[in-house]
Amino acid sequence: MAIARTQPDSPNTSDLASYCRRIAESARHASSQLLELSTAVKNAWLELSAERLKDSAQEILSCNARDLEQAPQYGLSDAAIDRLRLTPSRIDQICQTLRQVAGLPDPVGEIIGGSTRPNGLQIQKVRVPIGVLLFIYESRPNVTIDAAAIAIKSGNAILLRGGKEAFHSSRGLVELLRETGREVGLPEDAIQMVETLDREAVGLLLHMSDCIDLVIPRGGESLVRRVVAEAKMPVLKHYDGNCHVYIDSHADLNMAERIVINSKTQRMGVCNAAESLLVHADVASRLLPALGSALQQRGVELRGDAKSCELLPMAKPASDSDWGAEYLGPILSVRVVASLEEAIEHIQRYGSHHTDAIVTNDLANARRFAQRVDSAAVMINASTRFNDGGELGLGAEIGISTDKLHARGPCGLQELTTYKYIVTGDGHVRE
Repeated sequence: MAIARTQPDSPNTSDLASYCRRIAESARHASSQLLELSTAVKNAWLELSAERLKDSAQEILSCNARDLEQAPQYGLSDAAIDRLRLTPSRIDQICQTLRQVAGLPDPVGEIIGGSTRPNGLQIQKVRVPIGVLLFIYESRPNVTIDAAAIAIKSGNAILLRGGKEAFHSSRGLVELLRETGREVGLPEDAIQMVETLDREAVGLLLHMSDCIDLVIPRGGESLVRRVVAEAKMPVLKHYDGNCHVYIDSHADLNMAERIVINSKTQRMGVCNAAESLLVHADVASRLLPALGSALQQRGVELRGDAKSCELLPMAKPASDSDWGAEYLGPILSVRVVASLEEAIEHIQRYGSHHTDAIVTNDLANARRFAQRVDSAAVMINASTRFNDGGELGLGAEIGISTDKLHARGPCGLQELTTYKYIVTGDGHVRE
């Protein structure tokens, strides 16, 4: 794989609109060609890309090293640098993801409903691609592969607009994907990188609803809110991930400790990491001292209400803003609650409808929590970190949606499709 260019293209301001129009229109043309692409070709591209990425790992790591060298000038946090970093093991995981997507059923053409009317008219409801996706994301080069893989497998063309922090990594990966695409017969512009870092380009693309069918922003809240404000096409999104773990009065406390530590510390800079801990008053004195020490040993700062601060001498008093915060780092808010109902009310008030967990051995409480908590994913006796496309069997995801239309939770192959009705008659006319 040859990576010839080293700097982003910078169209003149007068040319920026025409550049954006050109790539959007070429994506639209590619999307029409993808409609006839066989599953075998899609899978061949995924398998070849995995093989080529493994062979080209050192080149991709070199690209990533350039991004890491520049990270300090962008003021990235430790968590953001961790999201940016590629390693040999992470590249192996990316290759595995490509192969997992190849092994998943192709959703395109699936008949998801149908009937024959009394007059003999045959009705079929068939899954079809959405069309052209604009994917805007920050600092995670592995997401470039995830997004392209599930876009193509689900029959969609994709425009990839990564952040400047991961520019060299993303460019290397996209060039590899386009190269393997040419070899197996993918439409030339089914995968494109927006190769300008000019923020105005995003605004221009967000107005091209004649070419782009869906925009998916994946990054900080300010990015997502800008996209929602400016987009002229539907947006699939979540704003933040203030995820809760509630420890019920009927919880296994050893299990509770494992789940909280994993939810918070397995990887702190991601949207499904726990940011808030709620503990029933009946078990707080037995759980919190040991759990607090374990979290402190892992570098987590605790911010608590009055009761939890009594039990956790190392904790700082929480402000009201702490209860709704997405820290994306080593801080956890802690509150002692008097009941399951109080825990649910707290989550309803401060939560972000992303991922919330209950630890309990009481089946009725588990069911009530799952029924009442209005989040994209509710975990019962499991870590919040399982709200992930790969962990839920989707192979990969392009993001997690907290919307209710048209998709919710991790968005994989099926979530990147819509449907149409195919109606077959035999000279039928309506009376």
